[in-house]
Amino acid sequence: MLDKSLMQQLTAIDGVELDPAATFADLTTLRVGGKPQAALRCSQPEAAVDVIRALDRAGVKFIVVGGGSNLLVADGAVDLVAVILDFDEVSMDTETGVVRAQAGAVWDDVVARSVQLGLGGIECLSGIPGTVGAVPVQNVGAYGAEISEVLIRVRLYNRRTDSDEWVPASDLELAYRYSNLKFTGRAVVLEVELQLDTEGLSRPLRFGQLTQNPGERRPVAEVREQVLSLRRGKGMVLDPTDHDTWSAGSFFTNPVVDSALADAVQAKVRASLGDATADSMPRHPASPSDTDREKLSAAWLIDRAGFAKGYPGSGRATLSTKHTLALTNRGEATAADIVDLARTIRDGVREAFGVELVPEPVWIGLALDE
Repeated sequence: MLDKSLMQQLTAIDGVELDPAATFADLTTLRVGGKPQAALRCSQPEAAVDVIRALDRAGVKFIVVGGGSNLLVADGAVDLVAVILDFDEVSMDTETGVVRAQAGAVWDDVVARSVQLGLGGIECLSGIPGTVGAVPVQNVGAYGAEISEVLIRVRLYNRRTDSDEWVPASDLELAYRYSNLKFTGRAVVLEVELQLDTEGLSRPLRFGQLTQNPGERRPVAEVREQVLSLRRGKGMVLDPTDHDTWSAGSFFTNPVVDSALADAVQAKVRASLGDATADSMPRHPASPSDTDREKLSAAWLIDRAGFAKGYPGSGRATLSTKHTLALTNRGEATAADIVDLARTIRDGVREAFGVELVPEPVWIGLALDE
């Protein structure tokens, strides 16, 4: 419990400010969630470290918040402290291509600036909401690119060893939408370092909507605009006036399954929806080194399970009218509304195809299974 003396200790830390009005509805892109015990804004990495250390020593639960684009938090009083990372310094070396960005920097601002300076490597990650601190935790990826391809090292506050340290990206065991920071809380990202390309060209393009010639490289500004256009068409670029963007982005990860299960899914599609639909089913090797498992498209499965864009057509929470992979708040949704919709979608896909969809956001005070 956050008692008065601990609160006084925390607010006395240089670079810490109490935000007494903040709720998780204010702090997340889904715009749902109740009020934390306290919301502490940290304007320096060292302030965040001091706050987290003090909370750990007092045994007080907390959640680190950046842009809130990957959080689904329960309604009502929430029994934890929100530690908000407001430090956002960014440096870019156009000679070496090395980029450093603090955890509170807006991710798409970092991408935009890198493109403006002619640095290549993160242009396919344009338009992704949230802040830098979440990027390595999720191994953020889109349109055939992942942050693991350019991440050199990460500055972490390691809660287990009480150390503020730079570690190589290899220490994070990065995989599809995964790092060993995810769900563990073992460390907090304070800063990242990326190695970008100085030629003004994108990384080799692999995604079909960006190129018909896999492996080609194009000017970074051109690729960024194409990616932003694609994301806007799916409601995946934040716009306060557009409820399709009141979401956590892609709500379910693309399932990675054994090839035998992928065959079984395709057979079910063929039996129920016909040869043409079955033959169009997206299925790709999970990775170049993992050819025994395949990645399926969560959005494709949701749609073929009978959940159209905008499902259920009315209500406080629906699928996006632009993309079936986003669960959206239509303006007055509660966290419970989002959970009910997620459960309906998860259960429907499992019943139709035998595939278990896994949510991508971090859930606080909620569970998909009742």
